[in-house]
Amino acid sequence: MRVIGTAGHVDHGKSTLVEALTGVHPDRLKEERLREMTIDLGFAWLTLPNGEAVGIVDVPGHRDFIENMLAGVGGIDAALFVIAADEGVMPQTREHLAILDLLQIQSGVVALTKVDLIDDPGWLDLVEDDVRQALAGTVLGSAPIVRVSSRTREGLPRLMDTLSERLAERPPRPDLGRPRLPIDRVFTIAGFGTVVTGTLSDGCLRVGDEVAILPSGRRGRIRGLQTHKQKEELSVPGSRTAVNVSGVNIEEVARGEVVCHPNDYQPTRRLDVRFRLLRDVSQPLEHNTEVKLFLGAAEVVARARLLGSEALAPGEEGWLQLELEHPVMAVRGDRYILRRPSPGETLGGGVVVDPNPKGRHKRFAAEMLERLESLSHGTPAEVLAQALAALGAVPLQEALARSNLESSAAQGALAELLASGQLIPLEAADPKSLSSDPATLVISQAHWSKVSAQAIGEVEAYHRTNPLRRGIPREELKSRLKLAPRLYSASLKRLVAAGDLEEAGLLVQRAGHIIRFDAQQRRKVDALLAKFAASPYGPPTVKDCAAEVGDDIFQAMVETGLLTLVPPEVVFRREDHERMVAEVRRLIQQRGAITAGEARDHFNTSRRYVLALLEHLDAVGVTVRDGDVRRLK
Repeated sequence: MRVIGTAGHVDHGKSTLVEALTGVHPDRLKEERLREMTIDLGFAWLTLPNGEAVGIVDVPGHRDFIENMLAGVGGIDAALFVIAADEGVMPQTREHLAILDLLQIQSGVVALTKVDLIDDPGWLDLVEDDVRQALAGTVLGSAPIVRVSSRTREGLPRLMDTLSERLAERPPRPDLGRPRLPIDRVFTIAGFGTVVTGTLSDGCLRVGDEVAILPSGRRGRIRGLQTHKQKEELSVPGSRTAVNVSGVNIEEVARGEVVCHPNDYQPTRRLDVRFRLLRDVSQPLEHNTEVKLFLGAAEVVARARLLGSEALAPGEEGWLQLELEHPVMAVRGDRYILRRPSPGETLGGGVVVDPNPKGRHKRFAAEMLERLESLSHGTPAEVLAQALAALGAVPLQEALARSNLESSAAQGALAELLASGQLIPLEAADPKSLSSDPATLVISQAHWSKVSAQAIGEVEAYHRTNPLRRGIPREELKSRLKLAPRLYSASLKRLVAAGDLEEAGLLVQRAGHIIRFDAQQRRKVDALLAKFAASPYGPPTVKDCAAEVGDDIFQAMVETGLLTLVPPEVVFRREDHERMVAEVRRLIQQRGAITAGEARDHFNTSRRYVLALLEHLDAVGVTVRDGDVRRLK
């Protein structure tokens, strides 16, 4: 499906030509009919000689409505550039041509209208020469010129054939699996509710799909679809599509918003862009100038921050970071236009290179400028690598969406980055299966180096600060790293698998880390162990131990295995605890069961220690209590 957009000066016959071609007058507003002037966008459709059905967006030509024109011209495949033979090239002719050039509308046909008003063929030749000069050096530089009359229908068959030929040269719109429809019209139909229209790109919409409307984030469901007033179950990229959305009131949606699948895109209030200032603007573009941004069907006030330069002179190109008054939805590669709010003037335009920059850039940072150049001119692998660098750790599908690469190019870039180690799958066991699991968390090699170094550094710092602790608690490490839960879990698993860190229960330690006591601490440890050796089955309590050597040394003795804690207040030397457990097992195997009193007498100790030991063995599953006796579980 393709869409043609009209362009040209006011009163040069755009709407009349559309009606002559389609039988549909695109002016839908009463005021437009009364004034015989297109004010807002109009829509029609036709079938070309080759059988292809195409949509037509008719835009206003009057300078007062140039901003309405911008809402409709961004999503077209080809321009029907209309110039009246009796007037030739006029001011809005040049402005519309500049806009088409900035938006890189690569295909088009010039319709030289109202030829029925001209008796002198030489005049038409002169007008054509003027048109050729105006088109030179623009995207329409090689566009064919067709002489037509909407009143007499002269030249209309040739115009249709030429449009068909030009569109055949254009590749079909790609299906990237993530549809988006910039809304250029909103209305209601009795019995159906809210309807929005736009030109669909990047994917298909189906009846029944859940959709989000960005940037507001409102959710709804597709109740019905139409293309050229024909009901459809599926709308494809490039088609003029009307979407009947349930669950959304007409007051909750506006022109400029975008219909898409939930979670496919994110709104943004900041854009990094390449910008070209038109040669005939009234003055240079200075840093922090207030501008109007036109992107898709959206219009929003912004501040233009110049990057790498103090100002741009007419005709110059440069980098801008646009800070927006209200959020919009954009992807890398989108074309846009900037206008001066007052007095109204088209300044220029360009392409979005990063729709979600992390923050406000330092204006003259060399690394930042190099990254923007790479995003603008890099290979698919470089573009995907830059997307990863900007995003950090994200599901693969989010990185691919950010890069906005066509499917085959994205897969090639993914394979290249995996092979070179620049992309690391944090969760996929087999990197070869990565492309089949787009939800897998991935990270750039550079970002992984930072994350892993920070994690290892935090563990080592904990060891230095707490030399008598075996490791840092998992949750404390997570809090220090300030990583999202999923990233933290995947990163820790990878570091443990690589042997950089080790897990010991709920603790994390550096691989190979052991607790070492200094000479003074060792004397305290030995003195306490001597007390345990003197009374192995009636040893000091936890409280006694802490009082003897201090909490830190006592905890270290437990963590190193010198002591075994039997909650809550009993502790044994490890070898004494192991001996007692083995004896309890042996006694039960001999007798079938054992009471607490029998165990107390066997070890010649107090009931306090025996009860703590037996309850601990119940808890860990060695024994099971049966009335007053214990049996092996």
